[in-house]
Amino acid sequence: MCDLWQNTLDNPVSPGAILEQIDYALAHAVSQLGDLAQLHQIKLYNAGSFFDPKAIPSEEDTQIAKRLAMFDRIIVECHPSLVGGRCLQFQESIKGKLEVALGLETVHPKALEKLNKRMTLEDFQSASSVLSENNIALRSFVLLQPPFVPEQESVDWAKKTVDFSISCGATVSCVIPTRTGNGATDSLAISGQFHEPNLDQLEDVMDRSMGAANHRVFADLWDLERFSHCEYCFDVRKSRLLEQNHSQVVSARITCSYCH
Repeated sequence: MCDLWQNTLDNPVSPGAILEQIDYALAHAVSQLGDLAQLHQIKLYNAGSFFDPKAIPSEEDTQIAKRLAMFDRIIVECHPSLVGGRCLQFQESIKGKLEVALGLETVHPKALEKLNKRMTLEDFQSASSVLSENNIALRSFVLLQPPFVPEQESVDWAKKTVDFSISCGATVSCVIPTRTGNGATDSLAISGQFHEPNLDQLEDVMDRSMGAANHRVFADLWDLERFSHCEYCFDVRKSRLLEQNHSQVVSARITCSYCH
């Protein structure tokens, strides 16, 4: 549903490659900032599952943990089925708080099955319970208008998915507009079975989802312009979403005389 698949490998990652990538990223941050003292958290998103041994060799976990000692929070992504012993061991090895991001995608029952996520809502709940019981934070990814969700219902289903995420104990939900570009969505778009959402829909989901106690909801703003149909109001609408991401307060919607 996103383009992270372009950065995946056909074979298991070579020994030491992940450590080299982390070293490179940290060195680049130092070159830009002077030091890492002002950084309190780090995301290790690997276009897969952090606890998949073919993606991240488990024997390197200790060395990874040592490199992250200065961070208060470490965020990794993982498939719910891989939340288990290795996750708990990694939590014990780091000094900061561990947060695991799980792809919930949608609670629409038929759509979730057709997305070939190889996960049920019960699987998500089970993984969430393991994280909660071990004081590991949960972040979820929510897709806005994925394939097989009726376009006119997509905002409602995205809101229901955020609500389900909250019920599972997530402290963060990230709303991601579904896009073409991975082959499968392109084929569905050609056959008329998929349309990308628009900026109005993303704003609707965000405005309806904010305000839950102990929970933050973020709009994914990457490549946001592709979802806009008006060059006159796009910049201010993007700025509004960015500010809401930071403040978690819903502000007044932008009125555009050109497109409304």
